[in-house]
Amino acid sequence: MRKIILIGRSGAGKTTLTQALKGEEIKYHKTQYVNYFESIIDTPGEYAQTHELGYALALYSYEADVVGLLLSAEEPYSLYPPNITCMVNREVVGIITHIDSPKADPERAERWLRLSGCRKIFRVNSTTGEGVSDILDYLKEDGDAPGGSCGNGLDVKKTKSTRIK
Repeated sequence: MRKIILIGRSGAGKTTLTQALKGEEIKYHKTQYVNYFESIIDTPGEYAQTHELGYALALYSYEADVVGLLLSAEEPYSLYPPNITCMVNREVVGIITHIDSPKADPERAERWLRLSGCRKIFRVNSTTGEGVSDILDYLKEDGDAPGGSCGNGLDVKKTKSTRIK
């Protein structure tokens, strides 16, 4: 399984998506520091929102195979400048969260992510699991066992018990 780093502002849904990708029960807690897992790096939103801390994200991204830029479909603005993906020497994907919110405008979020340079974009609802299996499938490498890196053989599209370590 390729490793992904999740980047986005506070409240974008990085930790909730991490829990969904790992098949865990969704519980809110504020991420205070960078959390490393076998296939996921979950970053605090302040790192993306603060210029000085943004440099740390560049360093952390070197430890990942894929950079995931998260953007809530509720956002009235984009945190990411145009063509930012060309500044990263990693594959960058866009991930639109909160797609089920009454205030959601996923089309606007997708336009912003495309303007930022993302070619591959996922729409997810981490609480229902919608779109989560698409990200898991995208991160799989040849030779990965069905159900993710833990090799439990479960179909990630049909069960929440699949775990990414």
